[in-house]
Amino acid sequence: MIARCQDAADKDVTNFNFEDEVFFRHMKDQRHANYQLIVDYLTHLSVCHTVVAESKDNKILYNASSPDELALVNAAKYFGYFFKGRDDDNNIEVDILGQTQVFQLLTVIEFSSDRKRMTVVVRTP
Repeated sequence: MIARCQDAADKDVTNFNFEDEVFFRHMKDQRHANYQLIVDYLTHLSVCHTVVAESKDNKILYNASSPDELALVNAAKYFGYFFKGRDDDNNIEVDILGQTQVFQLLTVIEFSSDRKRMTVVVRTP
């Protein structure tokens, strides 16, 4: 039997599906060597982007300049790392497995064709 997360439709996640028995086993076992790596990776996916969250009809909708960024934020949401948006001070609010955490956004270095990457610098809670 393949272990999987709750259906994406139940989490308002579109265009994403993931099934990996080993990954889910490691993700749920806090004693496993990969557990903290998975937590860090999913936290980065939910924080390091330029996606804009908009509230409409009690739902949060994402707008992104890049479909890749949107896919990564949706992947994090699928696993319980829900990007809620930015507050008035531009802090990043993320619901991580039911607990809200706020990351102070220090700077964003936009993607460029020369660098072929973007950078987000935050202060962790």
